[in-house]
Parts: sequence; structure tokens; C-alpha cells
Amino acid sequence: MFARLSTYQGSPVPPEGDLTARSEAVVKLVEHLPGFRGAYYLVDRATGRARTLTLWEDEATMVGSEEEAAQVRAESSQREGQRVVSVDHFEVAFVRLVP
Repeated sequence: MFARLSTYQGSPVPPEGDLTARSEAVVKLVEHLPGFRGAYYLVDRATGRARTLTLWEDEATMVGSEEEAAQVRAESSQREGQRVVSVDHFEVAFVRLVP
């Protein structure tokens, strides 16, 4: 499995409120891509710093999603008043999620 970690910086996010609807709308734009395995949205409400972690079946499908992912990143960050700070790629060496 491979992962793309995108880091964003924007205005602080209100301390209350559900961010699920916005996050799910963005995921719907990439979840149909071949090899998509999941996504996390991490946010520091106080600083406005956020990260998305998308998971991909293998390196080839992650690389194959780059163009569409870049477009989604650019559009969603502009709409949310954020800027893309970095985009990094990793091989996932280990995963353990407790049900």
C-alpha cells in the first residue's frame, strides 16, 4: 500500500462544528479512482493547519491518480481558503487499526 500526504495551511477553523460533510465531498471526487483504498483528514483547528492522507493499493495507482488529485487539491484548497504547503509520497510499511 502507498500513501500521499498533503499539507495545507489556512485560517483557523471554528472550534465547534462538524467537518465531515466537507471532507466527504472531497473524498467523493477521488474515491472512484483505480486503487483508492481510503482517506484521512487531519486538522488543527487552532492554527488552520490540515493534512490529507490518501491510501492507494500500490505505487502505480497512486502515481496514476496524481493529475486528478492535484486538481482536486487545488480546487478544494482555494474554496476553503487554504494553500497547499507540500505533497509527499510514502510506502505504507505497517498498519494496525483497532475495530
